[in-house]
Amino acid sequence: MRLSIHKALWGMEAIGSLDEQLRRVRAAGYDGVEINVSGGVPAELGELLARHELEWCAQLIFERAEDLEAAMAACAPLRPTIFNVHGGRDRFSFDEGCAFFERALAAERRFGIPVGHETHRHRLLYSPFVARAYLERFPDLRLTADFSHWTCVCEYLLGDLDEIMELALSRAIHIHCRVGHEEGPQVADPRAPEFEHYRRTFQGWWDRIRAHCEREGRESLVAVPEYGPPGYLQTLPYTRQPVADLWDICLWQANDLRERWGLPGRLT
Repeated sequence: MRLSIHKALWGMEAIGSLDEQLRRVRAAGYDGVEINVSGGVPAELGELLARHELEWCAQLIFERAEDLEAAMAACAPLRPTIFNVHGGRDRFSFDEGCAFFERALAAERRFGIPVGHETHRHRLLYSPFVARAYLERFPDLRLTADFSHWTCVCEYLLGDLDEIMELALSRAIHIHCRVGHEEGPQVADPRAPEFEHYRRTFQGWWDRIRAHCEREGRESLVAVPEYGPPGYLQTLPYTRQPVADLWDICLWQANDLRERWGLPGRLT
């Protein structure tokens, strides 16, 4: 199984144009990028991805399934590695959620590109308990695992949810590698020793996802060190000065994963 690490463009807006962002990502040694194209696919995206020799994941955030389908159709010619979907809303009834996933799964079959539905607050899979119901209803439903949202929603590290977590881990095909905690979706700095317990908990989940994907015979698995800018990233009062450097945190997380998984080379 091929393991790839992609850089999310979230938080890179200040660097400059899309071309400049992709140039920096490539220079650092990432395999690809994850780009939110919910507002439309940039006309130059295909040419820029080819120029910088980068794979890409398409992030799509839509409440309505018909809008998601249209966005998938627009992205499909550029053959993203995966569609990472923030789907529906947490306020949907179970029947409304089922209708969303039925259309999304049909679109996935039509376009032939894997879809990971993210375990994200505010969306259909905001809670492990709600997610279990959908996973049991739809055997083909696959996840983008960002369990920092679940630890925040539940306000603990999910230590007594072994059955639910095993189901979720077995369905994950895409990973957002962000360490969260009980009171928020992102620790201040995952390198800090006071967050070691949280870091080890999340690393264990990511390792188990990799193992599941290998046993399943999947061709590839993409991991994204998706730490967010302020206000995901904590800041000092009054000055709004970030407590850590976002680029460095993501780079450290990428290298930590590369070393943990025995991948050659080091991102710089």
